[in-house]
Amino acid sequence: MNTIAMDNRAYNGYGYYSRSEMRIRANRKWRMQIVRRQRIALAVSIAVVLSIVIFFAASIMIKAQNNGIEPMVKYYTVAMVHGGDTLESLAKESFSSDHYDSFDAYINEILRINHLDDPEDLKAGENVVIPYYDIYR
Repeated sequence: MNTIAMDNRAYNGYGYYSRSEMRIRANRKWRMQIVRRQRIALAVSIAVVLSIVIFFAASIMIKAQNNGIEPMVKYYTVAMVHGGDTLESLAKESFSSDHYDSFDAYINEILRINHLDDPEDLKAGENVVIPYYDIYR
């Protein structure tokens, strides 16, 4: 090669390349880095979208209760007081020892709910609200 041609070329470890060839190689390397970053960003975006879709799909399909467990819920009923009824006789039908410490605690709750001071204050014809527990349906 002549000396003019040698002046326009540079040695870069693999041989002699012209400055334009070195610039082309550098631009190609730069473009490949950009493409690599874009692919990584696309993969991360797809992973995030799939995670969100899987989360919502799974949360929709989850059942709120297990088939082997039947949750107990507190309900209230209204009982009409007839002649000769006492608060204890009305409460015996709905009392559950699983949910109350004692029968007296259950009677005290009925008194509190109905704003009564004494269990003897019941009169025939009145309505009394009585709590009870049953399986949620």
